[in-house]
Amino acid sequence: MNYIGVNFHFKSGDVQNEILMAFLSELEFESFEEKEDGVLAYVQEPLFNEDTIKELLKTNLPTMDIGYTFEKIGDKNWNEVWESNYPSVTIAGQCYIKAPFHESDPNIKYELLIEPQMSFGTAHHETTSQILEYILEHDFEGETVLDMGCGTGVLAILAAMKGAKQIEAIDNDVWAYRNSVQNVERNGFPDIKVIQGDANDLKGKTFSVIFANINRNILLRDIPYYAEALTDNGRIYFSGFYDEDLKAIQEKATESGLKFINNKSKNRWVAAYFEKK
Repeated sequence: MNYIGVNFHFKSGDVQNEILMAFLSELEFESFEEKEDGVLAYVQEPLFNEDTIKELLKTNLPTMDIGYTFEKIGDKNWNEVWESNYPSVTIAGQCYIKAPFHESDPNIKYELLIEPQMSFGTAHHETTSQILEYILEHDFEGETVLDMGCGTGVLAILAAMKGAKQIEAIDNDVWAYRNSVQNVERNGFPDIKVIQGDANDLKGKTFSVIFANINRNILLRDIPYYAEALTDNGRIYFSGFYDEDLKAIQEKATESGLKFINNKSKNRWVAAYFEKK
């Protein structure tokens, strides 16, 4: 099978590869190579439609200044291409996240087996890795946990490894939902409840800990729903936004009865920790 390789590059502004890849996955793109200025994405030749790409950039990503070029790619070993662009990740010397083709590391306390497929949240991105750092720093024994925008389910799985007793993982993307189901089973936690849905699925539910690793606009819209679902003295961790967005996140969280505790920042990406007092 021949493929078309489309080289997307951000000509100006912030590089937001994860958002671009999420939309491209809906257009049947099935392999991605991240670059500093964009994404090289591959789609089967019969599924390639340049007009669809133009419409995507115009309608869904109008504020992003994205250019692209494309070329026909001959048949190749796509597993080999994917594996070469997917290194394992170690967080704070305590958490090792590997794909099936990586060797185990017996010296690491928590080892997670994650096969990302079309979903996101592999710990390569700063947003996910910083929430993982928070999980490693805090106690989860007996906690009830919500992983909102779960992607691969990596946050839910680490929380389970640290003793959380009841966990739900929610994502509105069907690929993420299916992938999370597979990953929680791979890691021996089939009791983690995975749901394809959104904040509307929180009605009548409460959690002592919530992770919401999504993006600025969805967080600002849905923080009140998360705050309502959080128990008194519960902890909530937000991520998926930039340094300059933190003030707006803090203001919305404060309006919703949440108290800012601290935040982490790496390469302008932020994770923030709040409590419900």
